[in-house]
Order: sequence, then structure tokens, then C-alpha cells
Amino acid sequence: MCEPTTALIITSVASAGLQFYQNYQQQKAVAQQQRRQNDLARKNAIQRYANEQLKIQQVVDEGLEKKYQASLKSRKARATARNVFGEKNIALRGSAMSVYSDFYRVEGNYMASVDRNLNNNIDQYERNLEAIKFGAEAQSTYVTPPNPVLLFATESLNLANKYYGFKYAEQQRDDDLKMIEALRTTI
Repeated sequence: MCEPTTALIITSVASAGLQFYQNYQQQKAVAQQQRRQNDLARKNAIQRYANEQLKIQQVVDEGLEKKYQASLKSRKARATARNVFGEKNIALRGSAMSVYSDFYRVEGNYMASVDRNLNNNIDQYERNLEAIKFGAEAQSTYVTPPNPVLLFATESLNLANKYYGFKYAEQQRDDDLKMIEALRTTI
């Protein structure tokens, strides 16, 4: 039959082994969850990048279409003015020339306005891409791989602590019994 201390030590060893296994499985699960979180953050960032790229492409296309339509409208207006001036035998100088030049000025101002708006949208797009990048980094986490060596060392130290605790309690019990026996013999 085993001594009580030996039985407790065997139980402690089994408990330490089980604790090691559970902690290792927990560390693996945490690392897996961290990898999933990083994958989700990456997929989210890719989706947001794609959305921003589609949005800026639509804005650029819209700006180019506006410029094209404005150019057609301006050409049509200049052609109409040239026909009117030609039908009325008005030479292109003086006030007629200033009306004709006004078409170019209005077209130029409109084109410059569209370009400014487009540049502002592109600048905002670049800031949005940076924000997406920082958001993805903020959503990502450091993946902590399981560390079986550290777990083993921890469980070994816990087991040694229990063992010496048992030995100390046994020594204290033996000392107390000796003291009680010594007191009985003196009484």
C-alpha cells in the first residue's frame, strides 16, 4: 500500500499533466482565434479597398463625362455663335470677339472647377486608403503561438512547490507529534 504522501504526489503529477494539456489546448485555441481575427481584418480591409477603388473610379468617370459634355456644349455654343455672326455678316472682332472668347472662358472655368473637385476627391480617396490601412492594423492582433516549454516549466515548478509543501506539512506533523510525545512523557 502507498503512503499518503506518495498518493498525493501521484495525484499531483496526474493533475499537473492534465493542467499542462488543458493550458496547451487553450493557448492553441487563442492562437487560432487570433489568426481568424487577423484574417477577418485583412478580408475587411481588402473589401473596403475595393469599395474605395470602385467609388473613386466612378467619381473619375463622372468627372471625365462632365468635362466631355461641357466640351461638346461649348463647341456647340461656339459653332452656333459663329453661324449667327456669319449669317449677320458680323466680323469676329470687338464685342463679337468678346462673346466668342467668353465661351472659352466659361468652358475653361468649368473644366478647372471639375479638375479641382476631382483632385479633392482623389486626395480624400488617398486619405481613406490610409484610414483603411490603419483600421486593419488596429483590428489585427499579435498571434501568440503556444509555448509548451514554458507550460511544462510552469507545471513542473507547480508540482515541485506542491511536493515541497507536502514534505513541509509532513515534517511539521512529525515535529508536532514529537512535541506532543515529549509533553506527555514530562507530565
